[in-house]
Amino acid sequence: MTTYAYVARDKTGREISESVEAASKDALLQQLREKGLYVSQVTEQKTVTQAKKKGMGGISLFQGRVKLRDLSIFFRQFATMINAGVSLIRSLDVLEQQSSSFRLREIIRDIESEVEGGASLSRAMTKYPKTFSNLATGLTRAGEVGGVLDETMERLATFIEKDMELRRKIKAAMTYPVLVMIFAGGIVLLLTTYILPKFIDLFAGLGLEEDQFPLPTLMLMKFSDFTIHRWWLMIIIIVGLVIVFNRIKATKTGKRYLDIIKLKVPVFGSLSHKVAVARFARTLSTLLGSGVPILQAMETTAGTIDNDLISDAVLAARASIREGDTIGDPLAASRQFPPMVVQMIAIGEETGQLDTMLEKVAEFYESEVDAALESLAAALEPVLIVALGVVVGFIVISMFLPLVEIISQLSM
Repeated sequence: MTTYAYVARDKTGREISESVEAASKDALLQQLREKGLYVSQVTEQKTVTQAKKKGMGGISLFQGRVKLRDLSIFFRQFATMINAGVSLIRSLDVLEQQSSSFRLREIIRDIESEVEGGASLSRAMTKYPKTFSNLATGLTRAGEVGGVLDETMERLATFIEKDMELRRKIKAAMTYPVLVMIFAGGIVLLLTTYILPKFIDLFAGLGLEEDQFPLPTLMLMKFSDFTIHRWWLMIIIIVGLVIVFNRIKATKTGKRYLDIIKLKVPVFGSLSHKVAVARFARTLSTLLGSGVPILQAMETTAGTIDNDLISDAVLAARASIREGDTIGDPLAASRQFPPMVVQMIAIGEETGQLDTMLEKVAEFYESEVDAALESLAAALEPVLIVALGVVVGFIVISMFLPLVEIISQLSM
């Protein structure tokens, strides 16, 4: 007996992908037709060694991240082909050939080998957690079970596009402040490492001793000396701080305290909180709308939120549901979710339209994030310009103060 993997659809249109043993390919086709199945693909099941050889066995080289844009295109095109009745294997083969990402092509090739070997699509995707999140594999599994893989792929593509749009807006709002700070840093380095030493040499030539320099000039001289002769120490300090920060972030306690600080920081804390709530609502709405059971959906959603406080509140709500209670009470008790969000979730539970209500919450908070980003960008612009003016003004004044001292000595 030979093991075959087949892809077929029943009379309701639900896709079935299984591995069975049969005497031959023709015998298997006959059996499936007698069951009323419309077969689209039958392949002889390959051994694990063969599958790994073709797909390179999921080598760790390809475990890195793939751009969200490439993933969005992948899922959107996948949904279109599945909806058009193209077999799973054929769809993966086409997607592999036309993907513009070399890394994604290799991953698709390995997934295709796994599926040909009898594995489900969602199980093959779990080999690449850095590329396919828990949300992606959870939605795919729900689509496979419910026979609506094309719909879940469409929802996943839409979710990724919304997430990309939110990230783009945040990056766009932060671009100007970052550029101003880089420009300011460049000016300060130029003035302190190139211009200031020339002035110091000039003052020394005019007979001005170091103890005669004004305090601001002395401070600037010390900073300039440190920048020129001990720049390596500055790099060591920066690298050390980054390492310490990453070590703290890697621990559960450290990550929790950083998340608390992230939510308490003035201005940015409110923005971070709104982003987390919007992501919670969007993720849970997408999962529930795709038919994922609510307990599994809550667990997956908690894993996608990059804040332990809000994630713990979601897991507490999940435990409440498992005990037969409502979602709203533990969310309200956590004080991480605004009353409006809790009330809309409660209404969604009562009316049986939780996914719809969550989608409305997501849209509301995404618009709130947009407004907050616009306000933040408008407020930061004059603040940064004034700060840059103060720094440059202090340096210029500090350089010219000794001239005032020299002139006053000459006039005596």
